[in-house]
Amino acid sequence: MPEIVKIILDIVYAFILFIPAFVANPAAVITGGHYPMDAGKNFPDGKRILGDGKTWTGYFGGSLAGVIIGFILAGIFYISGFAGSLPYGRTFSEILVVLLAMSFGSLTGDVAGSFIKRRIGIQRGGKGALLDQWPFVLMSFLFLFIFARPFFMSYYGNIIGAVAILVITPPLHRGVNIIGFAMKKKDVPW
Repeated sequence: MPEIVKIILDIVYAFILFIPAFVANPAAVITGGHYPMDAGKNFPDGKRILGDGKTWTGYFGGSLAGVIIGFILAGIFYISGFAGSLPYGRTFSEILVVLLAMSFGSLTGDVAGSFIKRRIGIQRGGKGALLDQWPFVLMSFLFLFIFARPFFMSYYGNIIGAVAILVITPPLHRGVNIIGFAMKKKDVPW
């Protein structure tokens, strides 16, 4: 297989397999709204720890949505023979670990990004450059590296997959937020 074809396939696989992490974030907006993670408390700097936008219902609801989408993808891979294997894992428990790491990593990264934004004075809904996009990707990568290293190394450890995800995430994130704004699920389109 020519090298360029292999690179293109690596990028396509990396993107498709990362869909559960991409889904967790907007699903958190849809399922959230109750029980702020910071319980309304302020950090020692006097600012809210996270703000009302980060809720336990969103965190768990978004993560669950990511896992469900991941199992749907795993079923499609299995039925169609896509990629000639089961990329998330060979057993239910292997697949579950990958999907939990990816989905909870995604939302943990989103929470970390919000924490950093509050510390540097960016209010809820304020633009945070890449603080709105990359923390969820990087934390998903970290969770996968810790809890599902063989999967991580197969699809994101080759650098091509990881860079592809980092490059596609900002415009994809923006597009999804514009849709969320149009649906009146978000206060701002970014």
